[in-house]
Amino acid sequence: MRKFDTKVQHLKYKVLREVARLAWKDELLENVLNIPKIIVPGKTPTMRCCVYKERAILAERVKIAMGGNKRIDNIIEVIDIACDECPAAGYEVTDSCRGCLAHRCEDVCRRGAISFDHNHVAHIDKTKCVECGQCAKVCPYSAIVNRKRPCQVACKIKAISINEDNAAQIDDEKCIQCGACVYQCPFGAISDKSFILNVIDMIKKSENNQKYKVYAVVAPSISSQFTHAKLGQVISGMKELGFHTVVEAALGADMVALKEAEELSEKGFLTSSCCPAFVKYIKTAFPQLKELISHNPSPMAMLAAYIKQTDPKCKVVFIGPCTAKKGEAQLPEVKPYVDAVMTFEELQALFDSKDLNLETLPLDCLDNASYFGRIFARSGGLSDAVVQALKEQGIDFTVKSAVCDGIEACKMALLKKSKNVLDANFIEGMACIGGCIGGAGCLTHGEKNKDGVDKYGKEAMEKNISEAVSILK
Repeated sequence: MRKFDTKVQHLKYKVLREVARLAWKDELLENVLNIPKIIVPGKTPTMRCCVYKERAILAERVKIAMGGNKRIDNIIEVIDIACDECPAAGYEVTDSCRGCLAHRCEDVCRRGAISFDHNHVAHIDKTKCVECGQCAKVCPYSAIVNRKRPCQVACKIKAISINEDNAAQIDDEKCIQCGACVYQCPFGAISDKSFILNVIDMIKKSENNQKYKVYAVVAPSISSQFTHAKLGQVISGMKELGFHTVVEAALGADMVALKEAEELSEKGFLTSSCCPAFVKYIKTAFPQLKELISHNPSPMAMLAAYIKQTDPKCKVVFIGPCTAKKGEAQLPEVKPYVDAVMTFEELQALFDSKDLNLETLPLDCLDNASYFGRIFARSGGLSDAVVQALKEQGIDFTVKSAVCDGIEACKMALLKKSKNVLDANFIEGMACIGGCIGGAGCLTHGEKNKDGVDKYGKEAMEKNISEAVSILK
């Protein structure tokens, strides 16, 4: 059974696996230059024009697997040398141009960017073109098209442009670190930094000196990810890696639901605070609305803070589908509680770096949260949980949710709110389509994952939120 959606994911995983394999043995530094040769052992290239370029790109992937460029705060990085296969972006004349006599494209262009050859075929001067698109609109043959790179199409907030070297360039001020470009780039030229070495270092030190325990906080979307093994075997595998305890982030979701319900009833309007990409989008694109963001931390941060309160010396590692969580963990208000963040891709690499066969492991259990905490993983789940939390606390307040599935839907709801025409009192914002189950760090993506999360929610021992959080008192 395939573990990944794409070959790009598989390549990224192989680099992470080899970096981790050497790190466990304390052999990384002396062998780091050999990793590209391990992955591409022969002299026949499998992805690029030559084996030398292929290995050079792999060397850059190794750097990102080891933490990336420390001078760049953004979690998302562009591998420039890998970003050279896409055609130049912008408006282009295709073979459909008939060389007509009307020349409407020329007439409508105010920059004089369109000329014609001896066959009357149109050509666009890129140095003059401002990409207004008027020529494409008037062409009777639809012969002029706007070619956008996959990363630009994936980035719905327009944080990606093309630089003078024809490589993708990320506007770090705009970027919400959702990772959509990472998942959609066909060449894997955009990647998220990995903190897998930090996790390995924490586990090794905890095993060697026993001075602290390493807790794994896992997102509820894990239920739909490791399809080649049972969830109980995945939990066993995490403990085999060296995690002392595995806790559901869904328990943090239960905690957040209760607090968020209270805050919503008090203020009358709220936007959710669970998705860090959505929160950052409000702060950068709609700063006038930032006071409407829930003051509650995300489930990850709230649960991590509780764990640190009960065991101050421990280390907490969050594992989930989200690249933006890596950025959230660097925030001053979150950093004291979350020591590292990994994606499901990286967890799979850790398993295989130790040659763990999950299917042979015994079943362990994971039962810390309620049904409502677990369904936070999919779009609409947070709203359902808030309604339930109001009910359980006896708060008389009617929730009218704007459930935003993806950042474009978030943008529309926020625009309406900024103009006071939004017919809702609660905005549930999820930057990824489908919610967390559509995160860039997932092993697999798809509608089937929603059914997996709902099924997982129904298997919860605690059926309501109050019962789940009662264990914390």
